[in-house]
Amino acid sequence: MPLRVVSYNIHGQRDDTAALAAVIREAAPDVVIVQEGPRRFRWRQRSATLAASFGLVVAAGGLPSLGNLLLTSLRVRVVDTRCRRFPLTPGRHLRGAAYADCRVGTSGWFTVAGSHLSTDAVERPGQAELFRRDVAAAPHPAIAAADLNEEPGGPAWTTVARGLTDAAVAAERDERFTYSCADPRRRIDALFVDPRITVIDYDVVDTPLTRRASDHFPVLVDLLVPATG
Repeated sequence: MPLRVVSYNIHGQRDDTAALAAVIREAAPDVVIVQEGPRRFRWRQRSATLAASFGLVVAAGGLPSLGNLLLTSLRVRVVDTRCRRFPLTPGRHLRGAAYADCRVGTSGWFTVAGSHLSTDAVERPGQAELFRRDVAAAPHPAIAAADLNEEPGGPAWTTVARGLTDAAVAAERDERFTYSCADPRRRIDALFVDPRITVIDYDVVDTPLTRRASDHFPVLVDLLVPATG
């Protein structure tokens, strides 16, 4: 079954929110994996409002996953959800991850996972290992996206990527930078898939709208999810 997925660090909605909504509506995804989504006061209402602005619904995340938010279209059926909080290093920022088991069509089962790892190089590998274990234990072929705060070849990136396909590499577009919109020079936002999932297309969406919407570019991937179960 075809599936369109966007992974997007939305910068806490501190930029042009109208442009942000327009970017997602134009992409018309089935799943959006959000980093820096609502995580504090009135987070449920704010998450629902964000999803509605995209023409989507909330699947999982928010405060329980420290701002990681999974949104889906009505084409996707969400069957189960869970969240994780990574251990807190004193003086650092509390982070986590969100997971949802989903079905598209009658037999296209998949698990979607989203996280945002630490900016601290000492703390980041441990978070990456916990995220990798969760993805490896997923009951269905996994789609895992994250702002890794690290470029390919780093220890956290290598850990998360283990056993998975880097969608950018599969599409031969790994030279495309995702951060920052003002001065693109780093690929720190990644989307990985289970080898059973086929990568059809991959793009880092660099347009006047995306440059207004956030400090990160969105990652847009078209996939084929295998019939399972």
